[in-house]
Amino acid sequence: MIQLVARTEAVFERACVTAGEILLLLRDTVRALGDLRRRVGEIVNQSFRATYGSLPVTVLTALFSGMILAFQTGVELQKYGQAATIGWVVTASMCREMGPVMTAIALAGLMGSSYAAELGTMKVSEEIDALQVMSIDPIRFLVMPRVVSLVAASIALTILVNVIGIIGGGIVGKAYFNVGFEVYFTYAQEILKFRDIWIGLVKATCFGLSTAIVGCHQGLATTQGAAGVGRSTQKTVVISFVLVLVLDHLINALVQMAGAMGADVA
Repeated sequence: MIQLVARTEAVFERACVTAGEILLLLRDTVRALGDLRRRVGEIVNQSFRATYGSLPVTVLTALFSGMILAFQTGVELQKYGQAATIGWVVTASMCREMGPVMTAIALAGLMGSSYAAELGTMKVSEEIDALQVMSIDPIRFLVMPRVVSLVAASIALTILVNVIGIIGGGIVGKAYFNVGFEVYFTYAQEILKFRDIWIGLVKATCFGLSTAIVGCHQGLATTQGAAGVGRSTQKTVVISFVLVLVLDHLINALVQMAGAMGADVA
């Protein structure tokens, strides 16, 4: 029992230390935004890599997510003669939840792990130390462009995922439930509010930021050679997935609280 408590305490302590290090890295990255103009070329390259590299996975994920969502909800709605409202469910679900979350999961698995592997390899091969010897700040040179590019890619891909998911739902509605495209998109337009769009984009920004920071942190903290690179990559994916779910819940809770406060004031 004592050993279990000691191990739990050690795990909790390591988690707190890691969280503190990630927050410090985030602070330093924000400060490094002053060099944004100097690093525009690298940011564009990293953004293209993150967007284009993740495009096949995100497109397929979005298409089939929208189709599955439309089919499952359509089966139930058809029992009550409300199959025409599939557009409501698919559009609201994609823009509020599924679009940002599915995009974040894809980027965490593809780009977050890639950042950890790249920076981890540079760390164990002492390339990071070489940059510091030459008075080049690794955060300004390596971390900041990756963070900015992944945030931009997350926003762009989330918009694309939302659109493709809604189109996929429309295809299923037409094919299986005889819901015309005009009816489907009319309902989709009715349910979609500007509030839903910006909440989804706020989520995409937070998810992209957390994934990039975690990936870069794990890469810079890599030790013990190639095995350490593998562990850093694994930790990045696990931590990023957990953060996506935690941040999603927190943002939803904050939006709900803000809505309740606004209703009380009114």
